[in-house]
Amino acid sequence: MTFFEEVYQAVERVPKGKVTTYGDVARMVGRPRAARQVGWALHQNPRPGIVPCHRVVFRDGRICSGFAFGGPEAQRALLEGEGIVFGEDGAIDMKKFRWEGA
Repeated sequence: MTFFEEVYQAVERVPKGKVTTYGDVARMVGRPRAARQVGWALHQNPRPGIVPCHRVVFRDGRICSGFAFGGPEAQRALLEGEGIVFGEDGAIDMKKFRWEGA
């Protein structure tokens, strides 16, 4: 299995209403220093809507300005639709909404 497929399988496990980080996904697939490569893999997501890449955010709870599937407004709308709340600073409360995987 390729690294990208491992990333997609890990992200598919992120529950609705939770987020994870690029670094968390990298650790889940056994490549703890590959957070940037996780981002690249998600940017190339061949199955939008199946691989919920909108649930992957920066470790401080911010969303990516370059969300590949409609921009940051689309990512935010998808997350809010799942019950995720953004603070006044535009970030997600990671203590409340973070899922670190199994």
